[in-house]
Amino acid sequence: MESPHHILVVDDHRDIRESLSKYLAQHEYRVSLAADAAEARKLIDVSAIDLVVLDIMMPGEDGLSLCRHLRQSMNLPVILLTAVADDTDRIVGLEMGADDYLTKPFNPRELLARIKTVLHRAHSLPPRSGPVEADQMTFGKWTFDIAQREVRGPDGVGIPLSTAEFHLLNAFLEHPKMVLSRDQLLDITSGRSAKVFDRAIDNQVSRLRKKLEDDPHKPTLIKTVWGGGYMLTSEVGRP
Repeated sequence: MESPHHILVVDDHRDIRESLSKYLAQHEYRVSLAADAAEARKLIDVSAIDLVVLDIMMPGEDGLSLCRHLRQSMNLPVILLTAVADDTDRIVGLEMGADDYLTKPFNPRELLARIKTVLHRAHSLPPRSGPVEADQMTFGKWTFDIAQREVRGPDGVGIPLSTAEFHLLNAFLEHPKMVLSRDQLLDITSGRSAKVFDRAIDNQVSRLRKKLEDDPHKPTLIKTVWGGGYMLTSEVGRP
């Protein structure tokens, strides 16, 4: 039975495109191929794509630029590929909204596992409140600076966030006033490495509350929903 999921592979190397197409087709995915960003844009406009596997380093418009466009215009999952094992590239890609990141050369089985994880995450989460179009988001008395990975209060002083706190807060801000279960939050913050019964998310929420709440023991910004998970109670703005 053919999978309903339609994967778009965007890479300027023909051998990579074709080998991935054959491998994913063997696992019953529909696959479309594009050699560059321009071709990818055309396919996305006319096809129902569920996920994009996107090379960063391409002639013309690069993958980071296309990833930014996809995040600004639609909620389409993206897995980035690159030949450069550079943390800066990885961080920039994730900040632009990529769902995962894989360095070439890679095992196609690992890519397949990540595709399954990202698709599961995308279909299990509530829809985002809107595309991330700004480098900053406001909530309550706080400003979330995506580029600097910190929050600032009314005094303008930045409070740095750990990687886990950054992804956790970003998840809440993309789904304001929605209850997110622990499993959903683990998918976002830990991805494929998350353990189903891992309670670490409670510790992460606790640490985030210590930075954001006036009284972490009586939280009003990130509330616990008993039997459900957690919810950001504030409206979110994008200045």
